[in-house]
Amino acid sequence: MTSHAPSAGDPSRAALLALSVAAFAIGTTEFVIMGLLPEVAADLKVSIPSAGMLVSGYALGVAAGAPLLAALTARMERRNALLALLGLFIAGNALCAIAPNYAVLMLARVVAAFCHGSFFGIGAVVAAHVVPRGQGARAIALMFTGLTLANVLGVPFGTFLGQWAGWRSTFGAVTVLGVIAALGVWRLVPPLPDLHAPDMRREMAVLRQPQVLLALSMTVLGFGGVFTVFTYIAPILQSQAHVSVGATGWVLVLFGAGTTLGNLLGGRLADWRLMPSLVAILVLLTLILVAFSWTMHSTVAAIATVFVWGVAAFATVPPLQMRVVQQAVDGPHLASTLNIAAFNLGNAIGAFIGGAVIDRGPGLPALGLAGAAVTVLGLLVTLWSMALERRRAVSTACAVNA
Repeated sequence: MTSHAPSAGDPSRAALLALSVAAFAIGTTEFVIMGLLPEVAADLKVSIPSAGMLVSGYALGVAAGAPLLAALTARMERRNALLALLGLFIAGNALCAIAPNYAVLMLARVVAAFCHGSFFGIGAVVAAHVVPRGQGARAIALMFTGLTLANVLGVPFGTFLGQWAGWRSTFGAVTVLGVIAALGVWRLVPPLPDLHAPDMRREMAVLRQPQVLLALSMTVLGFGGVFTVFTYIAPILQSQAHVSVGATGWVLVLFGAGTTLGNLLGGRLADWRLMPSLVAILVLLTLILVAFSWTMHSTVAAIATVFVWGVAAFATVPPLQMRVVQQAVDGPHLASTLNIAAFNLGNAIGAFIGGAVIDRGPGLPALGLAGAAVTVLGLLVTLWSMALERRRAVSTACAVNA
């Protein structure tokens, strides 16, 4: 992967803007279901944990679709690949908007999810390609700003719309967003002939590297703890923190503001000292999730915790993504795509664990502790990866000095 410095006429800023708009649309459809779980469950006559499985279904669709779509789009020019993926996104969300029952909605969510991993995987490589060397993590963070802004604007206003006009109207609006995003990518992302289509055999070979596998595991577990809790944020706020249904969307705005700040902060920290920063962020995230088990019982404390939680949760995203790209230098396209799948596999696992805690365990108050336990596993894998890297560096230095 190469990158070049932008000049006055360089299209890198416009390309990053277009990628951010598409990320906003994708992020909105991924996360808005959390704010509408009570409405979806009531309308389709299913339980809250069953409605929560719509989060797992989407996440598993990302995990399954990422390698498949990466292979199918491998020989396509990068902009054309992004446009094809957005077409699939539009079709899936249109089906969500007209889904007559739970089964069709689940299928539609999976269809919409199929584009997710490959889009962010390709988009991250494109973003890092068009900026000066040494600014790759910040470029990825700028693209992911669209994802975090989805939490600030898309999710809360999608929640308001769904509560006012029915949850199907929210997915109709997301479909329109998808069309706008596709037009933006078509107009603003230039063809990139110097960004060659990946050699899938070479790309697959990086999956034999232990540090790449550890980086993917760090993402699954490090981010999985977030969705153990966030999947059920609406019922937590309404039944534990006594936030009204109408005010739930505003609390999600605050969470989204935290994610935007955290994403930009994480990008800067990753470009500064990637692994030490990631360890510090995961420790902070663990402490916040533990605290939320107690603060969720107070309206003011719960709302304050939600903001800080948003900062810590999305500060993990750029360093986790950059770690995979950094370790998979011979196969960044597939590894980057698989890391997006790893984020969503973590989401699916987290939603499943959270649902089990609600159904068979102590219920909503224990979700913070369950999420913290998952995040601690991610922290341990991160420390393991650092130890192996340090050991290899010492061995190399000894061999050179011998």
